[in-house]
Amino acid sequence: MPELRKDPVTGRWVIIATERANRPQAFPAPVPMRDEPKTCPFCPGHEDQTPPEVLAYRKEGTLPDQKGWWVRVVPNRYPALSPVGEPARLGDGMYDLASGVGAHEVVIETPDHDANLGTMEPKQIEEILWAYRARCIELSKDSRIRYVMIFRNEGQRAGASVYHPHTQIIGLPIVPMNVKEEISGAQRYYSFKERCIFCDMIRQEMRDEKRLVEINDHFVAFAPFAPRFAYETWILPRFHRAHFEWIEQHEVSWLAKLLSSTIRRLQATVENTPYNLVIHSSPSNVDVGPHYHWHMEIMPALSTMAGFEWGSGFFINAIPPETAAEEMREQG
Repeated sequence: MPELRKDPVTGRWVIIATERANRPQAFPAPVPMRDEPKTCPFCPGHEDQTPPEVLAYRKEGTLPDQKGWWVRVVPNRYPALSPVGEPARLGDGMYDLASGVGAHEVVIETPDHDANLGTMEPKQIEEILWAYRARCIELSKDSRIRYVMIFRNEGQRAGASVYHPHTQIIGLPIVPMNVKEEISGAQRYYSFKERCIFCDMIRQEMRDEKRLVEINDHFVAFAPFAPRFAYETWILPRFHRAHFEWIEQHEVSWLAKLLSSTIRRLQATVENTPYNLVIHSSPSNVDVGPHYHWHMEIMPALSTMAGFEWGSGFFINAIPPETAAEEMREQG
C-alpha cells in the first residue's frame, strides 16, 4: 500500500510506492561513462587545458599549473556565473531580474582518472574536503557572494559531463530556494520547541536505528524519513554546526571515513550508481542562529522525473528508507 510521508524540515511530501519497484526495469543498470586520459582536460600533463589554478595541493618544488598535484582547483571554463561585475537587481515590468555575478570553480579531486569516492583512500578524501573548506572560506570573503554551493555529479545520468572525478563549487549572489526552505522550516521548529530539528532528527535516528546506515564518533549517515530518491542518504555532524566551513581538523578525518564507506555501501547495493552529492550549509557570513545544521545529501539518480513529478511537485520513491538503510548496512 503506498503511503505519503512529510519531510519534517521543509514540509515537502513524498510518495513511497513500493509497488513501482516491481515495474520492468525499475532501476536499469546505468552504462558507466568513460573518456580516455589522453583527451581528459583534468588529467596530469593537461594543466594547460584548464584556466590557471586558484588552489592546489602539490609536491614540494613543483610549479603551479604543472604536474605534481594531488588536488587542484580551477575556475570552470564554462561558468554558470561570471566573477566580473557588480550584483544588481532589475525590473522588467512585473518581472524581476538580477545580474549573473558570482563564481564557478572545479575541484579536480585526484590525478587518478578512474578513481571515485568509493575507491579513494580516506586520506585523499580528507584532502578534497579541505579544498572544499578552503574555497568556501575564500569565496565567502567576496561581499557579492551570499551562498557557496558545493555539489558533485557522479555519472552521466546524474549530470556529469567529464568522467574524471571532480566537484563543482558555485558562489551565488542569492541564497537558493531549497536552502531558504530548510532554514525557514528549521526556524519554525526551533521557535516552537527551542531545539534544532536536525539535532532532534539525529537523536531519533540513532535511537530507532531503522534508517541508520553508519555512525562514528563525529558523524552519522542515515536514510531520511521522507526521501525523494531511492537510497537517498544524509550525512550530518553529530554535534551542532551551522556552517560546513567551521569543520575542525580532527572532524575532517571522521567525515572522510564515513563518506568513503557510505559511497562504498551505496555502490555495493546498486551497481554503477549515478548520484548527486550536495552540501547544504548556512549562507555566507550570516549567523542564522542555533536552529540550522549543515549536512550532506547523497541522492542516487536511479529513476527519471516525469509528468506527475514536474506537475505536482511530489516525488515518488519506490524504496522505503527503512529498506534502503537495511540493504546498505548489510554491505558492511
